Amino acid sequence: MRHFQTNDLLAELNRDTRELIRIAREELAPLSDADLNRRPSPDGWSIAQCLEHLNSYGDYYLPRLEEALRKGVERQISFHPEFRSGRLGHYFAESMRPNADGSIGLKMKAFKNHRPAPELDARAVLASFLNQQQQLLDLLRRAGQTDMSRLRIPISIARWVRISAGDTFRFLIAHEQRHLVQARRVVEYLKSSVLPVA
Repeated sequence: MRHFQTNDLLAELNRDTRELIRIAREELAPLSDADLNRRPSPDGWSIAQCLEHLNSYGDYYLPRLEEALRKGVERQISFHPEFRSGRLGHYFAESMRPNADGSIGLKMKAFKNHRPAPELDARAVLASFLNQQQQLLDLLRRAGQTDMSRLRIPISIARWVRISAGDTFRFLIAHEQRHLVQARRVVEYLKSSVLPVA
């Protein structure tokens, strides 16, 4: 079990989320819809698919985090200055986090209910992603009112397994970082595959 200073962890997660928003606005939003939907290879995901995959996780986890935080306040579960990460939750979060050099350690196939469609309304997908990040910032702010270690969230792939709200935040944001690395690689592919003007 790993321990964190709660305020430090929330501040870090807030910074990470704001950086994801910056990347989406500054690096992805200026691209055309066609480029957002362009796949780097037949089995590779487009930028829109990366974001839609993340949106599917947000659709599942954000309402559950909202409900858990609300119940924590209602039940007067007071803020604790130390967050205790669970063994399973810590593993999930760390397995998602990209390495410092941007490489991805543990690779895995997306679960069926989180696989994006091949063609998407790229602008709507991007808007939904940015909206979810704003929701996430609000939830992180509210998480400072209760004890994230004591609030439990069922994971999307096996709902009988529950991890703490704090580990859910850590997993969700690390997972977003992972796929934003993937999306940025597609941006590099798009730059390198543009034909030179004659």
